Amino acid sequence: MLIFTLAAAMTVAMLIATIVGLHEEASRIKLENRVRSSANRRFH
Repeated sequence: MLIFTLAAAMTVAMLIATIVGLHEEASRIKLENRVRSSANRRFH
């Protein structure tokens, strides 16, 4: 029973870590796109 509880806890922890990682990656990509688009406007 303890093994199943630990496995469930690890699964939930990995899901949370994945969601946080995807959120950070999406935020970084949005920031890069914003910087790139403002740089393109400057050079036109």
